[in-house]
Amino acid sequence: MTASDGTAKSDLRRYLQSARDALLWKLDGLPEYDVRRPMTPTGTNLLGLVKHAAGVELGYLGDTFGRPAGEPLPWTEESAAGNADMWATAEESREYITGLYRRAWAHADATLEALPLDTTGRVPWWPDGRDELTLHHAVVRVIADTQRHAGHADILRELIDGEVGMSETNTSMMSGDAAWWETYRARLEQAARQAGRRV
Repeated sequence: MTASDGTAKSDLRRYLQSARDALLWKLDGLPEYDVRRPMTPTGTNLLGLVKHAAGVELGYLGDTFGRPAGEPLPWTEESAAGNADMWATAEESREYITGLYRRAWAHADATLEALPLDTTGRVPWWPDGRDELTLHHAVVRVIADTQRHAGHADILRELIDGEVGMSETNTSMMSGDAAWWETYRARLEQAARQAGRRV
């Protein structure tokens, strides 16, 4: 492994782990119903985002490079209901799904450690002839997907109980009490209404 490959892997790991941690943190302190309940018309929910992210890591950073993890994922079978990776059944415990996600991290990290970034893999669910990508591309794709879903989780958590922030130690939010945020939101609402009247 070259020095530049090592630096790139370190950067990729750091951004991927940051997204993973943010996604899991959004479950902390919530009861079962709240981590599972659909919060949008398309059913987006916190535990489903984690379940999906686990499958993404196992697929792109495992199967794609001939390194199956051996984790059974019944929701990926042809007989599974549509979108089955985006929600948790009543039988799938929070501990099972978060444990699966942590095992997916470990497996993905082992793939990243074992292979050079220019290693080519084949994505089993992509069309033949257009199914190749490098490990570097796969990791960037997984980071983008995980960050996107961590953003979804940010919004869902705020809608559930008002908790916000990027991580447990860094909210990345302006400091302000509830009254400040209420005034701020009212200002935005007023600006939106004014702009809407001009159109």
